[in-house]
Amino acid sequence: MMHMPDQLAAAQPAESFPEAAAILAGRDPVLRRLLAEAGPPRLRPPADGHFGALVRAIVYQQLAGAAAAAIHGRLVAALGGEVTPERMLALPETAFRSAGMSRAKTASLLDLAARVLDGTVVLDPPELRAESDAEMIDRLSSVRGVGTWTAQMFLLFQLRRLDVWPTGDLGVRKGYGLAWGVPTPTAKELGPLGDPYRPYRSVVAWYCWRAAELYAGAAASALTR
Repeated sequence: MMHMPDQLAAAQPAESFPEAAAILAGRDPVLRRLLAEAGPPRLRPPADGHFGALVRAIVYQQLAGAAAAAIHGRLVAALGGEVTPERMLALPETAFRSAGMSRAKTASLLDLAARVLDGTVVLDPPELRAESDAEMIDRLSSVRGVGTWTAQMFLLFQLRRLDVWPTGDLGVRKGYGLAWGVPTPTAKELGPLGDPYRPYRSVVAWYCWRAAELYAGAAASALTR
């Protein structure tokens, strides 16, 4: 594997996933091959505001897509189509139950709403830009039911942060092993393996997901489509 920190630091900083992919492909043969086989990274446009995206992430945890979509739709309807912290906190408990929400997820949503309003979780765009990835992950992980992985996915897919490295994601770990021809690394082992690709590790993660689809027949997911 090629080590590239100095080269990447010297390059003109990328402002998008495709630009970062082109920079990485110019310096690493594995990523060059993946770019040729899979094309540039494709991320769905964010469909919700930042608060709405986190609400969706909580609702979808550990549920199949169709069931989660139905529950999420009922919840949004109960909120009158406006997914805001204020409306969430004002919603009666019976409305959560009618939407199909479990007590644990209801508690998570209410905790999220409260922490957004008290400033623990910052979702205002100007303030977000001033926060590092680590700060954002720490704040989001303080919310009940929101772990590091959920926070990382928010940074990567909602905020389009370019240097997120989700070492706990099994798909990323499997894809890395397949793409680089090594045994599947553990989460601990994967950490330093991403260091040569700073500040564009989000792009490497995306190609690891694609590698799992291309080389192991993993089902296509919302992460890569």
